[in-house]
Amino acid sequence: MGSENEIHESTLQRLTQVRRPLLHLHKTLLDLEREAYERAHGRVDNSYEVLQLVMYDPWFAWLHSLSELVVQIDEMLDAREPVKESEAAAVIVQARVLLTPSESGSGFQKKYFSSLQQSPDVVLAHSEAMKHLGATGPTDKNRETG
Repeated sequence: MGSENEIHESTLQRLTQVRRPLLHLHKTLLDLEREAYERAHGRVDNSYEVLQLVMYDPWFAWLHSLSELVVQIDEMLDAREPVKESEAAAVIVQARVLLTPSESGSGFQKKYFSSLQQSPDVVLAHSEAMKHLGATGPTDKNRETG
């Protein structure tokens, strides 16, 4: 009946597998930003204060797009109604685009480029995330399985 719209098991599994490295990348970037913030503003003493900074301070605002992407994946994995294949595939493409660093870009991609230049940990986390996202376009993956 609506099988064309239903998510394929392989896509659902891919969302599940990409979530962990995206979370690790987010934490790695957050740790790097916290260190830079503390160098500029002094030590942050407790996790509540860190959470407040991450949520509301403009210093950390660039990380919100990655946070929102992880939340979007979580919502898809926990959805009561079946997720459409096209929606899940679009999130994977969105993640791949977001994680494309650009020295001349704006927002996330420019800060991400800078973070990759500063931290080998970010480079490793990026590599792991891209391995799960697939460095090639989505149609290349479909050709392999389809």
